[in-house]
Amino acid sequence: MKTANPIITSAFLTLLLRLYDYFVLYAGLVWLGFLSLCWTLIAGVLYPLLPESKALYFGRYVIMIAFRAYLASLSLSQRCRFDLSELDALRNEPPLIIAPNHPCLLDAVMIISRLPNIACVLKSELMNNIFLGAGARLARYIPNEPIRHMVMQATKDFKTGSHLLLFPEGTRTVRPPINALKGSIALIAQKAKVPVQTVIIETNSPYLSKGWSLFRKPPMPVSYRVRLGKRFSPPEDTHSFMGELEAYFKDVLEEEMAKAPVSESGAPNLDTPNFESPIKW
Repeated sequence: MKTANPIITSAFLTLLLRLYDYFVLYAGLVWLGFLSLCWTLIAGVLYPLLPESKALYFGRYVIMIAFRAYLASLSLSQRCRFDLSELDALRNEPPLIIAPNHPCLLDAVMIISRLPNIACVLKSELMNNIFLGAGARLARYIPNEPIRHMVMQATKDFKTGSHLLLFPEGTRTVRPPINALKGSIALIAQKAKVPVQTVIIETNSPYLSKGWSLFRKPPMPVSYRVRLGKRFSPPEDTHSFMGELEAYFKDVLEEEMAKAPVSESGAPNLDTPNFESPIKW
């Protein structure tokens, strides 16, 4: 009896795994789009009906659950791995600015999925986005322009006991280890007198980084770990605070880059995750 050619068998299994990776990628995008669009329709109806205080908490809680469902489905595929457990320590903390580095589009999704009362500073044009706009308005997310209004609205929001998600880079990282930081985070922290909790996002993949097409498949599995960094007290001097914050991010992220596995060519080996932790709920 003839046995199967191991080379042919290996090639067939590789093809199947590649097709499965594409399925996970595209099915995940469709699932996220479906969740977002359904919530947009509901949030659009609720926005004029609910009082602001109830709309705020309800809107944020639903977004947390939707993002958690999306990440859980990716985790179940075994082609994406998430370790977000350290964020749970922030749930019962008093008002904070949560300040992560920003390697990819999933960063906000990961952080919001763990925290039930968190506002998010986002680009002004997204407030009218068909998938995000109505939900963002119901949750009283904060547009990043004009800056004066952003600072005032963020300061007011802290009075509800909420957290604020603000990416200090303002956009995804294009100059590793981190872009030059925007001074708005110091202005908000100083005016509202709230601490800044840094968050370090680590990944083994450039998936959904700046310039990465939404439909381009990365090497898989893709792994993410989110951990808590240093907490900074509200600044008195915003200029020196920004210098200290940027230096901290550079030091931590350069250390992580130095520990990342590399291929024989010397380039980062994206097929080898930096860690093997499954998602922790």
